[in-house]
Amino acid sequence: MNEIERLNNLKIYDKEWNIVCGIDEAGRGPLAGPVIVSACIMPKDSMIEGVNDSKKLSAKKRDKLYDLITNEAISWSVGIIEHDEIDKINILNATKKALTESLKNLKVKPEHILVDALDNINTLSIPYTSIIKGDAKSYAIACASIIAKVTRDRMMDEYDKTYPEYGFISHKGYGTAKHITAIKEYGLCPIHRKSFTRSFV
Repeated sequence: MNEIERLNNLKIYDKEWNIVCGIDEAGRGPLAGPVIVSACIMPKDSMIEGVNDSKKLSAKKRDKLYDLITNEAISWSVGIIEHDEIDKINILNATKKALTESLKNLKVKPEHILVDALDNINTLSIPYTSIIKGDAKSYAIACASIIAKVTRDRMMDEYDKTYPEYGFISHKGYGTAKHITAIKEYGLCPIHRKSFTRSFV
């Protein structure tokens, strides 16, 4: 399969609507930092080479695609829920809240929303389709996944400057052995999710 065929296959779910919004999240699993949901509306004829599920791309490739996607998008936005609110309402509810916030921040109202795996969500009365592994099946969701991942990674890189002892620049807050060792040595820092880290302190 060549790149054009692959991209056409990725857009199979997107073709039914003219203004379709892809939605995906980054940061449901980490021990620290926010959860971020991105909403992204791409032109119907958009075919940016290399777009894929963000987890399958290198950081360098994601950064390059982020610039191409955000420059070409009809509209895009993010919703951000911080660690303290995640602790209050749990990660699933925080992700759903971030999703609604991302839709509120769009400058163009989509006809339909394609979302990766989430259901029972507030889409501001816009119809939606939930697609399992949607970031590998929908072009719009894949674009949103790249925006969400790059946005969150850049935030964690900034946090690393404030809390360098935890190594956020390398693991982005996920529960690696290095991160857990740092928590046991230094305790929790202000951006840790207390509901995720009780067993380590």
